[in-house]
Amino acid sequence: MNAIARFIDLFNDWFGRIVAPIVAVLTIVVVYDISLRFFIGRPSDWAFEVTKQLFAAHFMLLAAYALYHRAHVEVDVIKNLFSKKGQAILDILGYVVFFAPFIYIYLDYSWSYASRSWERGETTYGMVSIPVYPVKMLMVVTGVLLLIQAIAIVLQAVQRLRED
Repeated sequence: MNAIARFIDLFNDWFGRIVAPIVAVLTIVVVYDISLRFFIGRPSDWAFEVTKQLFAAHFMLLAAYALYHRAHVEVDVIKNLFSKKGQAILDILGYVVFFAPFIYIYLDYSWSYASRSWERGETTYGMVSIPVYPVKMLMVVTGVLLLIQAIAIVLQAVQRLRED
């Protein structure tokens, strides 16, 4: 059980480090667009749409990485009042009672949303029609990555309960 949680942690950490440089590509596109505005007086036709999609991909794909590093909001003030056993029970209850149903609903809606976009070949409405469906499919990937990271957290909490 501990090996599974460790593998999930390592995978999400590795995946987050691979995806993090998207922000550098995003920066390059923004600087390019700003340079065109400054030197030519006219922005590019595609850069704004690409920056929105890159930011969405960056934000979504790093969600599980942030959960692994505990960068999401938790009520630590209350949680720290409990013993290690109490904290483990809170983790289990929080992820099983609140997080898991949310992720189930999120995956259900995002799958139908993304698959409908994929079937229609949805594109942006600007002068340059950039496909939107790959970014919408990333919503499903995000849900799966968050779910497996939550499983790792619950497994680690169960392991802490066993140790006490």
